[in-house]
Amino acid sequence: MIPAYAYDIRFPATIHPDRTYPTVFTLHGKGSNEQNMAGLVEPLADEFITISIRGNLPLGAGYQYYELRSLGNPIRETFDLAVRQLEAFIRYATEKYPVDADRRYMLGFSQGAILSMTLGLTMGDQLKGIVALNGYVPDFVKAEYPLRSTEDVSVFISHGEYDRVFPIRIGQETAAYFRNRTERLTFKTYPTDHGVSEENRQNYTNWLYADAGLRAE
Repeated sequence: MIPAYAYDIRFPATIHPDRTYPTVFTLHGKGSNEQNMAGLVEPLADEFITISIRGNLPLGAGYQYYELRSLGNPIRETFDLAVRQLEAFIRYATEKYPVDADRRYMLGFSQGAILSMTLGLTMGDQLKGIVALNGYVPDFVKAEYPLRSTEDVSVFISHGEYDRVFPIRIGQETAAYFRNRTERLTFKTYPTDHGVSEENRQNYTNWLYADAGLRAE
């Protein structure tokens, strides 16, 4: 299989041939690229495989995974295709690399958070958990997609209190939606705009280590 996406993969310094490893797939924001996610997962380097996926649609100097008619209004054809292609990519990477299929995580920012949460809903417990930074779940996903149970999916949602792209109420509404779907929800807000603070990074890093049954250094 030739994957639909370019990607950057990083392994723990010591890889044992008879082991599989918890893995975080990262999805960047609109107009960005996979390298901009590197700093967000750097603290995971000792224990996790990290796979940073580049959007396949050029946008300015960066990329996106799907196109928009307007802010918060994805073009369905491109969005639906992205979801299918990302599900296929996760299966591809799990077969190709020593990925622990029981400890697969999505970590996304903005457009990447939107897709990470959507994949959590469409894949259910095929994912161990998702980290969604400043995103939301489109209404058509909630109403029209075939959704799996997320009862056993761990969810970390964070949002900037001064986010001018997706106002804080969107983060609160998103958390309320997942609170009705899983008891394994962590929701945090930070005094930031549309970005990721160091405190936010430390919090979800510790959360990922704990959820994967590992000890953070």
